[in-house]
Amino acid sequence: MDKFIVSARKYRPQTFDTVVGQSHITTTLKNAISHNQLAHAFLFCGPRGVGKTTCARILAKTINCENIQPNGEACDTCVSCRTFNEGTSLNIHELDAASNNSVDDIRSLIEQVRFAPQMGQYKVYIIDEVHMLSSSAFNAFLKTLEEPPSYAIFILATTEKHKILPTILSRCQIFDFKRITTNDTVEHLQEIVTKEELKAEKPALQVIAQKSEGCMRDALSIMDKIVSFTNGELTYQNTLEHLNILDADYFFKLLDAMQQQDLATGMLLFDDINRKGFEGDMVLNAMAEFFRNLLVCKDERVASLLEVVESFKDRYIAAAKKTSASYIISALNVLNEAEIGYKQARNKRLHVELAIIKLTYLQQAIDLSDKKKVVDKAKAVQFRSLQPVEVKEQAEGTRNKVQETSGARLLVEEPQQRLQGTSYKVQEPISPSDQVIRAGNAQNPSIQNPPIQTSTPKANTAGLKGGLSKLREKIAAESNSAANQQRDIDVEGLKIAWQEYILKLKAAAKHSVVSTFEMMECRMKSPIDFEVVVSGAIQAGFLKQEKTSLLLHIQSFFKNPNLNIHVDLIEEPEDNTPVERPLSVREQFQLMTEKYPLVKELRDRLGMQLD
Repeated sequence: MDKFIVSARKYRPQTFDTVVGQSHITTTLKNAISHNQLAHAFLFCGPRGVGKTTCARILAKTINCENIQPNGEACDTCVSCRTFNEGTSLNIHELDAASNNSVDDIRSLIEQVRFAPQMGQYKVYIIDEVHMLSSSAFNAFLKTLEEPPSYAIFILATTEKHKILPTILSRCQIFDFKRITTNDTVEHLQEIVTKEELKAEKPALQVIAQKSEGCMRDALSIMDKIVSFTNGELTYQNTLEHLNILDADYFFKLLDAMQQQDLATGMLLFDDINRKGFEGDMVLNAMAEFFRNLLVCKDERVASLLEVVESFKDRYIAAAKKTSASYIISALNVLNEAEIGYKQARNKRLHVELAIIKLTYLQQAIDLSDKKKVVDKAKAVQFRSLQPVEVKEQAEGTRNKVQETSGARLLVEEPQQRLQGTSYKVQEPISPSDQVIRAGNAQNPSIQNPPIQTSTPKANTAGLKGGLSKLREKIAAESNSAANQQRDIDVEGLKIAWQEYILKLKAAAKHSVVSTFEMMECRMKSPIDFEVVVSGAIQAGFLKQEKTSLLLHIQSFFKNPNLNIHVDLIEEPEDNTPVERPLSVREQFQLMTEKYPLVKELRDRLGMQLD
């Protein structure tokens, strides 16, 4: 039984031409080899599984080849190439910096650099995952990296370029590897499937390429797993099942149910998805990706961003034409909020079902919103526009023309000879003051406009002016009566208003302010002035915070906006009581000796001194 070798190793590129998706790197390296312009240090950086280490090995093999081809490739037949293929070459050294990241490992490498190659032109040192080296190891490597021997070439590979010291970056030629496109991955997988004589559907290979996210090594590993799972037959359905991917056909059915506002169908579809073992967050994420693809299909300029199976592209384009952009964007917003709140939800299934319910009736909400906007816009236009003046004729064959000039309506009458023997109902131009009066009448139904009807235009105008003057007088009288309702300050009312404001502060839970206001005194100073007596800066500070609110409360209580507030600050009396000073040690001893003379005699006999 032959030993199984995974596809990622079995089909690893051996020449620059077989490297997938990195033509900008391989072409540069081949030209440098052909023109003998090799740098002494290279830095290969990029995502995982895109060919960094592979290109480093091919470069090391090619520069030591004894018969380099005109296109810059290795001959693959010389002794150097054969030893490289067999893994016995002494000119190539690989170091895994993830496990050999100390200063001692770098010093050991530097010691090896001193020895020239036994055969071939160059000794190549490939350091993989170089970003794992410690700072001290980087510093120990600097001098050798900057000025190595003429036969030494260093190739550094990393997935995290930002972790490498700038002093290392400045000493290397940097090559940035890019992710392998889906089409390139599918073509490479198709070649391997053909060589292995496997049956594979192209949609299945496209799903594998999308799942690998530009990493060829991941794509080959996924294909090996599915081949083992399906006994050498790659189909679209078993690929979805093995990779635990939700089929897009579910989302097309969900979209149809949502557009028809068929909630029952949508809930049954989600139940079917849930029974297959898909978690709610996966459903939300896949549904958001589905709506994103629909949005991409709305514009031909960004259609290239659509990375789906070819058999679904036409369905996406057709569904995008039937769905409005406003619905798609609103759905993406709903799904984004649902996905963010999924982890915090206790009932996960209900959380997803609520999102489906919102999406089902989302179009109805959008239509109602659009109607409201139209109505609001119409109301705004109606508010700004002026109502035309209706001119009614009592005799047939005659009509006046109405013209609007500078916001006022002017009545342009027909020639005088046509007015003879005819009576009209004429509406006088409405001035701004009259508009205010009519607005007041609308608020007060008790005030009615007197009917204005006359037989001739002149008489109508005179009657209208008389009615308006009477109306103005009536409104002025009511205004005077409202002004007479204003009250001046009285002592009892002021006490009640003060207590009401304290109760208002208690309701607002301002306990410190309440206790301070209870210590203050509010008293009447004049019919329109009152003052608050405070003692000390603390009470004055609390009053300053509430001064405006207190004044508005008192004005509202007395219905008089002309009231004023004054502050009477009473300074606290200074306390001139002398403070007793604590006695020093000597003073305490002196008092003790005055009371007990034997203490002084004892001190003298013992020869003690005070500190």
